[in-house]
Amino acid sequence: MEQYLQNKKGLVQNVFDKVFDQYDIMNDIMSLGIHRLWKKDLIYLMNPSYNQNLIDVACGTGDIAKLFLNNTNKDAKITCVDPNRGMVSKGKDKLKKFKNLKWIVSSAENLPVNDNAFDFYTISFGLRNTKDIKKSLSEAYRVLKPGGRFLCLEFSKIQNSNLNFLFKNYSKIIPSIGKIIVGEREPYEYLIQSIDNFLNQEELIDLMIENDFKKCSYRNLSGGIVSIHTGWKI
Repeated sequence: MEQYLQNKKGLVQNVFDKVFDQYDIMNDIMSLGIHRLWKKDLIYLMNPSYNQNLIDVACGTGDIAKLFLNNTNKDAKITCVDPNRGMVSKGKDKLKKFKNLKWIVSSAENLPVNDNAFDFYTISFGLRNTKDIKKSLSEAYRVLKPGGRFLCLEFSKIQNSNLNFLFKNYSKIIPSIGKIIVGEREPYEYLIQSIDNFLNQEELIDLMIENDFKKCSYRNLSGGIVSIHTGWKI
């Protein structure tokens, strides 16, 4: 399932080339800091143990990896994958005290890792930026061990009409905030459009099932502003 916006030549790469240096600051501003709670909810739902490993795709600057390590131990092995070199460089610097992280520059559609290798696959606010959702889900399934779990934290469809109205109107000012903080409106205009165009909760469940995941479910956070989708490779 190819996505129209994301397949425009160089569009997503150019977006993140422009924003990676202020990525964490803008995440805090755009979500009013709530993205940190959403990511903690992801780790809480995952409930990892000490002997399990993780591949975090569209890892950004490594927030999920850091939370995973803090909730298991500092020796757990994590593979962080992102298509943007600047983002990976920023993440390496941010998490330089951790020596057990492997960083890979790659898309979600073609992961250069072995089959059946990971206990957990996470992708946070990245699935909607992929060029092909089905291929990304297929790769997630491939790299998970039997018994492994897929978890996706992503913007979704708001269930409450009043909250949806507020969110839509707040979204309209985000490009202006981006212009002030980053010096660019266009990346944030794309990001808002990508949220509007993304799948709803049930549509993503259907795609997960099509790609062989079992016991698929989702949990809405903040009234459906975001949701966490999970499925198992059995």
